[in-house]
Amino acid sequence: MTTPEKSHAGPLLRGEVLSPGCPSRRLLGDITSKWGVLVLISLSRGPLRWSGLLRAIGGISEKMLAQTLRTFEADGLVLRDARPVVPPHVVYSLTADGRRVTDLLLPLVEWAQDHVTPVPGAEPDGER
Repeated sequence: MTTPEKSHAGPLLRGEVLSPGCPSRRLLGDITSKWGVLVLISLSRGPLRWSGLLRAIGGISEKMLAQTLRTFEADGLVLRDARPVVPPHVVYSLTADGRRVTDLLLPLVEWAQDHVTPVPGAEPDGER
């Protein structure tokens, strides 16, 4: 007689996320996109201006940075602080929820860095 497989999901994962209509899928997609992860990790080091983020995240285009920051601002993960000066001075930082999710992502990113296997002949990943 075989024993049933033990679930690895644990008690925190509810089955709704596996349903195509689950609203958490959109937020999960925003957070776990390549650029999303890199923006959150960059901001985990402290607030940055636009140009600082652009320099910190190699390979990101201005369009993708703007789109990702707008999405995270709408999701409540990033705060955009626009100061009324000339020239414009905008600083981006993580909200409390942004810090919480980034704290969860950091071990995953560290694991990926430790376990990456180079693919022979492959070029570094560019923007997609």
